[in-house]
Amino acid sequence: MSQRHPPSAHLLAALFTALVALPLQALGATSTAPAASGSAADPPPWQVEWNARLRQENVDDAAFASDASATTLRLRAGLRLHWGQGFGALLEGEGTAAAGDRYNSGANGVAARPAITDPEGAELNQAFVAWTGARAGATLGRQRLLFDNQRWIGNSGWRQNEQTFDALSTTWHIAPTLTLRYAWLDRVHRVNGDDALDPLARERALSTHLFNLGWTHGAQQLVGYAYLHDDQDLATASTTTFGARWTGTHLHEATGMGWTVEAARQRDGAGNPLGFSHAYWLLEPTYAVRGVTYRAGWEHLGGDGIHALQAPLGTLHAFNGWADKFTVTPPGGLEDRYLGAGGLIGNDKRLNWAVAWHDYHADTGGRYGSEWDLSLGFPVHGPVTGLVKLADYRADGFAQDTRKLWLQLEWAGSH
Repeated sequence: MSQRHPPSAHLLAALFTALVALPLQALGATSTAPAASGSAADPPPWQVEWNARLRQENVDDAAFASDASATTLRLRAGLRLHWGQGFGALLEGEGTAAAGDRYNSGANGVAARPAITDPEGAELNQAFVAWTGARAGATLGRQRLLFDNQRWIGNSGWRQNEQTFDALSTTWHIAPTLTLRYAWLDRVHRVNGDDALDPLARERALSTHLFNLGWTHGAQQLVGYAYLHDDQDLATASTTTFGARWTGTHLHEATGMGWTVEAARQRDGAGNPLGFSHAYWLLEPTYAVRGVTYRAGWEHLGGDGIHALQAPLGTLHAFNGWADKFTVTPPGGLEDRYLGAGGLIGNDKRLNWAVAWHDYHADTGGRYGSEWDLSLGFPVHGPVTGLVKLADYRADGFAQDTRKLWLQLEWAGSH
């Protein structure tokens, strides 16, 4: 990895060091405060948060002679603090343990088996100070960032080790219906973990600016964005993306239509030595009836056969099929046409199902393949939930047939 870092990185490093001491000092200052202090609407002065996730993942990829199997346990725990005038902080750690090494984690060197990017390890997941006022707010430090549907900016929360950012993020409510979000990213900590064999897969030094302006009117939202991504460790990954997104629903007694329309243009940015310009669009009408939402979609990621549109800071698993064959867009680009349905079973939101079918083609070239995805989420006991999930990709010109199966238990809470 390149050792070039902007001077601001040193400032952030000093602030992060201060963050480690700040929560402990605040805890000592608030731990003796009476429980009745403050109004009922005020958050507690401190609370502990946790999330434990046990997962069994199996991958059968025809490109490998051996299957992959990973049993992993992820524990995330944090201390959240609140004090006067809207200030707060979070210090959160995350660790993943695995039973065996019958999979390629990206860090264990098991290259003869398919990849399951859930490496063992422990790290500081989030550490930030924040301020929230009546019309504005700001967060400084290592943090989770989610923009819109997370296509461009997200935390890749499906993986055991989530993606977080060393950043300054701000929100300004210009008017009741108009909100501006801005973030400057100094570094991204990727899902591959600190011990990934490829240094560029661990983290990247950035100087990225994110602008997101959203206007809300009833059940509709119109968003315009500009994402100026400067990857200082890999110049060819730097891009400039401008776009607009329109979402909405028109429901009567939980029945009716919804829509998502989005268009963007991505060009080379910052010091990228390449020259390219790719189109992006997403069209997704939906119809909800009797507790089931049906959807049809067409997502286009442009490519010219040499280079294609990419979204390296987004939540990639949520798009273009759960088999993860297109987390890096092929040089020929991608046309993903899909049909799907999903909903709740009964009134418990934890008892839910989803099914989707994808048909993949190149923007420049022929057909890639198709995929079926299915999932069932269910309550287990109290706050513990379960998940069964399946992805079945059938190749027709790109990669090889791949089947993935997940069995998962998750427990999240706070005190």
